[in-house]
Amino acid sequence: MLSVLVWVPIVGAILIAVLPESGVQTRSRQVALAIAGLTLLWTAYLLIQFDVTEPGWQFQESLPWIENLGLAYQMGIDGLSLPLLLLNSLLTAIAIFCTDLNINRPRLYYSLMLVLSSAVAGAFLAQNLLLFFLFYEIELIPLYLVIAIWGGARRGYAATKFLIYTAASGVLILVAFFGLALVSGLSSFDYEALRSHTLPLSTQLVLLITLLIGFGIKIPIVPFHTWLPDAHVEAPTPVSVLLAGVLLKLGTYGLLRFGLGLFPEAWNIISPGLAAIAVVGVLYGSLAAIAQTDMKKIVAYSSVGHMGYIILASATATPLSLVATIAQMVSHGLISAMLFLLVGVVYSKTGTRDINVLRGLLSPERGLPLVGSMMVIATMASAGIPGMVGFIAEFLVYRSSFPVFPVQTLLCMIGTGLTAVYFLMLVNRVFFGRLPESLSNLPRVKWRDRIPAGIIAALVILLGIQPNWMLRWSEQTATAMGMNSEERVAEMKRMEAAHEIAEGEMTQRLEKAIEAPEVKVSVSQDRSHS
Repeated sequence: MLSVLVWVPIVGAILIAVLPESGVQTRSRQVALAIAGLTLLWTAYLLIQFDVTEPGWQFQESLPWIENLGLAYQMGIDGLSLPLLLLNSLLTAIAIFCTDLNINRPRLYYSLMLVLSSAVAGAFLAQNLLLFFLFYEIELIPLYLVIAIWGGARRGYAATKFLIYTAASGVLILVAFFGLALVSGLSSFDYEALRSHTLPLSTQLVLLITLLIGFGIKIPIVPFHTWLPDAHVEAPTPVSVLLAGVLLKLGTYGLLRFGLGLFPEAWNIISPGLAAIAVVGVLYGSLAAIAQTDMKKIVAYSSVGHMGYIILASATATPLSLVATIAQMVSHGLISAMLFLLVGVVYSKTGTRDINVLRGLLSPERGLPLVGSMMVIATMASAGIPGMVGFIAEFLVYRSSFPVFPVQTLLCMIGTGLTAVYFLMLVNRVFFGRLPESLSNLPRVKWRDRIPAGIIAALVILLGIQPNWMLRWSEQTATAMGMNSEERVAEMKRMEAAHEIAEGEMTQRLEKAIEAPEVKVSVSQDRSHS
């Protein structure tokens, strides 16, 4: 069942690549939309069939592959991966739908978009560490090519920078995976087998920090974030939608699945440092967004800040905070995708993204009133206004993190206020005021441009009013992950306490053994004197 999400897009990409030249623009788009729609429907079917009372893996598939390397085709789905799979399928369909009808080299473009969707789905489904790494690296290739070929004026620089950073991320993750298999003494990279193997705490710390840097580049955390604003600014709108909405979540997903899942004892040690990283990301991203004049850069730095909330909740690692982590990943995916869609519409109609140039786009007669209205909704959701999904996710993050990291949580709350500041600046400058003559008679926004953002806006509001539709799929898995982490940390503390007691008893025995001859010698000396 799960292989459909991986192989159907691959088959679709091959079909598009061999389409005849006549009518290729329309046909390639139609095939890509059909494949993306089928994948979305299949993901929805899995959602319906998913047992919310079961915390473990479901719909598992397993086939031997390269046994000498420990590589197997093992796939499964749980409450952590299911929401992200649905997000990937939805945003892939939206990204293909909102692609320019006259895009150059359509066969290559749509094929790469489907391969990208397949690789991301495979990474979310993989139960074998090497299999995850393969999908994680495959995702790099189509994204690099799409930015390099269809990007903006500085697309070569942005694509190369993205390639270098992400390649470094992959190397670190692979080193950690091989190191884990080596010190575990196992011949397999099976996730469950490695998770059941307990390692010394010092070894866990080395491997976890390596994973943290590797996945931290992908998230991205400060100071490994510099590739993201360049990639967003130069990427076409559909790619920005996928990059912010789904691809960044590969980093947070990997950190939870392989960092917390495999090394909970070491996670407990570094969690204060993770919370500090979250604070730096939230505040830096927010302050950097305030300083920007390009609408796309504002949203890009906003993503840097909002990913910090995910790290804060992850650091807490309680059942409630892990639910908050998943909720924030879904929330940020929807809201950031909506923001990039709307910025793309504004740019296509006005030819600029400079907030110092744009004015009065909410004008009902000559402006972009519906686009402006949806932008207000998106910015309100990002700022955590009640009644929208952003509020639910951020409230859960703060509620779950405050008892463990009160100071860090309060500092992150400042980021929520700063989010309102920079988005209020954007909306006030771009959409309010008097529409200048240079922007009069703008091209009309077609319904094809409005529908994708409208769908996401509806989801943002619906999930804000009824958050259980989003949370119920992940509660059992998050509870199991949090309980497992707490149990393994408690077991480690019990082992350390037992070790200390044993060392104390051994020390006392040695001291008695050393003192005993001295007593015998003194007694014999007394007898000789008498």
